[in-house]
Amino acid sequence: MADDKTTNDKRATKPAGPCTIVIFGASGDLTRRMLVPALFNLARAGLLPERFAVVGFSGSAFRDEAFRARLSGDLQEHVGPSFDAAIWQRLSERISYTQGDARDPDAYRRLAEVLDRTSERLGIERNYLFYLATPPSLFAEIATQLGAAGLTSEDQGWRRVVFEKPFGRDVESAVALNRDLQRILAERQIYRIDHYLGKETVQNILVFRFANGIFEPIWNRRYIDHVQISVAEELGVEERGRYYEEAGALRDMVPNHLFQLLALTAMEPPTSFEANAVRDEKGKVLQAIQPISPEDVLRRAVRGQYGAGTIDDEPVPAYRAEPKVSPDTTRETYAALKILIDNWRWADVPFYLRTGKRLPKRLTEVAIQFKRAPAMLFRRADVDRPEPNQLVLRLQPDEGIALRFGAKVPGAVLRIGAVDMDFCYSDYFGSTPSTGYETLLYDCMNGDATLFQRADNVEAGWRIVAPVLDVWSAIPPRSFPNYDAGSWGPAEADELLADDGRAWRRPR
Repeated sequence: MADDKTTNDKRATKPAGPCTIVIFGASGDLTRRMLVPALFNLARAGLLPERFAVVGFSGSAFRDEAFRARLSGDLQEHVGPSFDAAIWQRLSERISYTQGDARDPDAYRRLAEVLDRTSERLGIERNYLFYLATPPSLFAEIATQLGAAGLTSEDQGWRRVVFEKPFGRDVESAVALNRDLQRILAERQIYRIDHYLGKETVQNILVFRFANGIFEPIWNRRYIDHVQISVAEELGVEERGRYYEEAGALRDMVPNHLFQLLALTAMEPPTSFEANAVRDEKGKVLQAIQPISPEDVLRRAVRGQYGAGTIDDEPVPAYRAEPKVSPDTTRETYAALKILIDNWRWADVPFYLRTGKRLPKRLTEVAIQFKRAPAMLFRRADVDRPEPNQLVLRLQPDEGIALRFGAKVPGAVLRIGAVDMDFCYSDYFGSTPSTGYETLLYDCMNGDATLFQRADNVEAGWRIVAPVLDVWSAIPPRSFPNYDAGSWGPAEADELLADDGRAWRRPR
């Protein structure tokens, strides 16, 4: 884990408080691929409480032993060489399972009995974390049933409920869902999770900005020309065709992942790292985003759909040929936006956001491009104008930070070359196995909501993209597919920046 280069981390020696985690949708893919490996990694790091239990809940028929055996096989597959049989043995002894229909009130009464028995058998305080790894259509139903069964009452311990994305599919549904949940739960009990915020390098945006005195003074419109935020995926929709036909790239990624990255990049310094102080500043950024009019959508928003192409020298099919996808669908698999923030720090600095499937490589990054230095010094020298400085925060998969600047090329003739000062997390701090959920689960158990979305921020994100969704639903795309798999997206996305005299960064 950490070496002597790291700073002191209080969490490294402080396990979470005693609790029981109830996972709805326990037989599903998210539980097996992400949640159980994350709990295993927390156990290995010594961050799970001594008094701790997991109760799985779903409609599939399992006995406790069969459920544990299934999780064991999946865990070994997903963590590979990091698997430790002794750690898993201690964790699996605290895992049980109960079958039930999420719409059946009797199932919640049985669940309450299981929780009582588990608390008594293991000597665990009645602190319950309910994790909804279920379709969003069940969110309000499960919360309502938990309330009716008395499982959200905090008379005997705390109660928290975690909701996966997507949280709504537009403004109206997000507002309605928040209203339904807040009839049963206090806002402090609601944890709207975005697993991107569990990545160490995403959290490091705040540390990088506010713990280093050399960057924050130039983090503004006076020095920064523009910002590019990219979330690219090599994969297509795989087996998620039915979901993607409903959602599309814009709904799936922009109101949550990309806007969270934008808010962390653009926010003012909070008064503390307490949850509401951070979320207040993130909310101010979203509220300051210039509204996009229907006319603006045609100039500031681009959509695309991948056709057949080649990735890593292997042919891949078009989106319309993917399983569970309509052969004449107009659903977008690529979205790009130009965002303007109307506040003192960022006035006239465009933020360009893009996300897409079947792009040349998987990456998430924030690229800060600074304004060019004055060129008069080099007018009489036979050299090209120096490139602008660029700071790139790489969030995945090659986590790190790179700063590009100009330097003299050695030799008798004056020549300028661009060089990168490159920091890689794994080289400096070592590599710690992670799914991205470890920090979020740990924070949930400790009641720290800093990395979770608040109701007003969720609704603000949907309001920003609402005009784009409306125009795109009303006006069919002119030509789909409009980019080849393995390319960096449609030509219209390049034009979005070219019209401003700029160009997308092409990661190597």
